[in-house]
Amino acid sequence: MRRFLTPRTLIILSGLAFGILAVLMTKWGNPPNMGICVACFIRDTAGGLGLHQAGAVQYLRPEIPAFLLGSLVTAYGFREFRARGGASPLVRFFLGAFVMIGALVFLGCPVRMMQRIAGGDLNGITALGGMVAGILMGIFFLKRGFNLGRSTRMHSSAGWVMPVMMVGVVLLIILQPGFILKSEAGPGAMFVPWGIALAVGLGVGFLAQRTRMCFVGGWRDVLLVRDFHLFSGLAAFLIAALVTNYAIGNFGANGIYHWGFTGQPIAHNDHLWNFLGMNLVGLGATMLGGCPLRNLVLAGEGDTDAGVTVLGFFAGAAFAHNFLLASSPSGVGTWGPVAVITGLVFCIAIGFLMREKTA
Repeated sequence: MRRFLTPRTLIILSGLAFGILAVLMTKWGNPPNMGICVACFIRDTAGGLGLHQAGAVQYLRPEIPAFLLGSLVTAYGFREFRARGGASPLVRFFLGAFVMIGALVFLGCPVRMMQRIAGGDLNGITALGGMVAGILMGIFFLKRGFNLGRSTRMHSSAGWVMPVMMVGVVLLIILQPGFILKSEAGPGAMFVPWGIALAVGLGVGFLAQRTRMCFVGGWRDVLLVRDFHLFSGLAAFLIAALVTNYAIGNFGANGIYHWGFTGQPIAHNDHLWNFLGMNLVGLGATMLGGCPLRNLVLAGEGDTDAGVTVLGFFAGAAFAHNFLLASSPSGVGTWGPVAVITGLVFCIAIGFLMREKTA
């Protein structure tokens, strides 16, 4: 068994399992082509906590705390929990916010982008091109010495701050106090039972922690060092999601999906801003060292820099919906293009400014 479960085999099996679960989550109640989307679920959770007032996207998604807590339990079990941080936390906060804004202009994180492609939404290919271009931009800066600094070891209690916060979110999900907001229509009103969502989230957190799966890092490693290890998990995810969609009848005469650019669920077909929105995600996530899912997993391992980044995701989601930045199926938000360009300028500026000087 040990011979079979090599790191490459494990990440491929994890990608297959993740892809199947992502599709099944839509069948069990999550929105179409949004079985699992870190950006969308953080947006919904921010709305449920009252951080924004967009009524269609307010729901405490159990998957978000479960990803982090699944990573926490796994890291502890394998003695990999280590509190550390202090590498440019303020810059990471703003990078996280801009990554979230870019994702919400496209309407999905890199995980949902892959699901959209597997569900016939060809806008996902436009977005993939933008993300890869952003990753190449990030690699340009990495090769020229870009660095957010070195993290240092901290007291173990610092690494527990984000996990404790997520336990608090789980308690709010279970207890449902009156101040929690909940959508009556729209994506926020579509969800699987919270027990199933928690179980799936914990499982994904376990797999992602063990394999270091990253939906930006996989492409980065291929383009930077020709390493296909992480990418093999992403390819397995896409294949599994596509096959599962066909297997359960999501395509065909009675299916909910079709191949094309128009009429796709919870999507728009403005190619320029799909490209540039995910361009910002690819660049920002490369600078951060990982996609939104990866940062949640790292926060569960005790990485306080990743925890600050996750807080940036929440801030970006709230800002996007409070100030008309986020897109909707009817098109790009009023100020979304301005925010994306601002985010790209910010990333490029720190890419040039935050470089290690060589002797």
